[in-house]
Amino acid sequence: MTKKTRRRFSDEFKTDAVSLVIDQGYSVSEAARRLGYELTPVQALGQ
Repeated sequence: MTKKTRRRFSDEFKTDAVSLVIDQGYSVSEAARRLGYELTPVQALGQ
């Protein structure tokens, strides 16, 4: 079995993702789509 590597997100990406949700009122799934990702990586930032 091969080991998966975890994606690493820059501080700027994290700030942008959180800002879309908290400051601009996007849902987590909308923010993920705007940033070009599926839900899982962005959703994990909020947890």
